[in-house]
Amino acid sequence: MRVNWELLDEAARREVAVGDLVSVEAGGAPTWRVLRLTEDRAWLRDDVRQMDCISPISQFHWKASLREP
Repeated sequence: MRVNWELLDEAARREVAVGDLVSVEAGGAPTWRVLRLTEDRAWLRDDVRQMDCISPISQFHWKASLREP
């Protein structure tokens, strides 16, 4: 499975949905899975480190797009 990272501008942030993978840095270190969304906050889980957090979605600049090789 390959991961392409899409830049999240303000309009693209409105398209983030539950289940999406987002990251602060390109390349996804760390990668957070969106668990729940409100107007300006996201409930997130880092599946690798088994950590959860709540953060403004505006802090995340990249969204993963998974595809077959």
